[in-house]
Amino acid sequence: MNDQYTLEDFNYDLPQELIAQTPIKDRDTSRLLVLDRQNGETKDRHFYDILDYLNPGDALVMNDSKVMPARIYGEKADTGGHVEVLLLHNIEGDHWETLMKPARKFKVGSTVTFGDGKLTAVVTKELDHGGREIEFQYDGIFIEILNKLGETPLPPYIKEKLDDPDRYQTVYAKEMGSAAAPTAGLHWTKDLLRKAEAKGVKLVYLTLHVGLGTFRPVDEDNIEDHKMHSEFYRLSDEAAATLNDVRASGGKIIATGTTSIRTLETVGSKFDGEIRADSGWTDIFIKPGYEWKVVDSFITNFHLPKSTLVMLVASFTGRDNILNAYHHAIEEKYRFFSFGDAMYIH
Repeated sequence: MNDQYTLEDFNYDLPQELIAQTPIKDRDTSRLLVLDRQNGETKDRHFYDILDYLNPGDALVMNDSKVMPARIYGEKADTGGHVEVLLLHNIEGDHWETLMKPARKFKVGSTVTFGDGKLTAVVTKELDHGGREIEFQYDGIFIEILNKLGETPLPPYIKEKLDDPDRYQTVYAKEMGSAAAPTAGLHWTKDLLRKAEAKGVKLVYLTLHVGLGTFRPVDEDNIEDHKMHSEFYRLSDEAAATLNDVRASGGKIIATGTTSIRTLETVGSKFDGEIRADSGWTDIFIKPGYEWKVVDSFITNFHLPKSTLVMLVASFTGRDNILNAYHHAIEEKYRFFSFGDAMYIH
């Protein structure tokens, strides 16, 4: 039964100084905590040692979503008041779901101008928690305008400015659309991926555009009452075929990050454990009690206390195993969260 768990069951005490503020110099030299979910045993390694856990015929699955320069600053057309707009996802055409600060001053019909006025937006709908649907108006190509005016939004717990915006992108990022990076993938280098492929590991890419629901706190004490935000995903025919071949030949499906997990398990849940090409919106909430359908093991970073991501990992490892591993990581001074170290759980 998973209704025995409350929000506090997924809490842990993290010293502030262990929250990584900047990326490590070389991506693959971050530390790697290996957790055996059967017995709870841990090993301290480095990320480049991940090759020791990948075997010929396994599939390594990665999310190729790219972080948008999704934070833009503008002015309210009638008053000149400053506003920060965070693009969450494209609804259709030039309509976007956003977060606005200060949202209370922006009602339906309010107009915002950005930069030199070549980009404007009108509020079309008010949503909860500072959310607003807006429609952009502009001349030219939207993404080019956004690249000039926008900046990469970093998580709220990162206070340092990022010198190189590419360090908040994976080396294989391709499909523009995320409001936050799929951070478990930040450890991969092109060279390490080449070595994995040379070893006989199949590299498989899917897309899930990460929304800010990733950072939204869980407010309900009974975790069953928490509602996940929807995120767009796509698994191609080619990717599905490769994964089915790997499965048929006895290889493991190894996911890089919780976004890859959510996509694979959404597909598996939708098709009774089968892997098929698919796309759509997912609000899957993986928590203790969930029966895993597709993923055999995975790479992930360390997640915020009381977050849905800790619950996801706990559903795979058992709550005690993951919290014990986190306590070990804290004792050993691992770096936590987006720019932090990694775990491999098998």
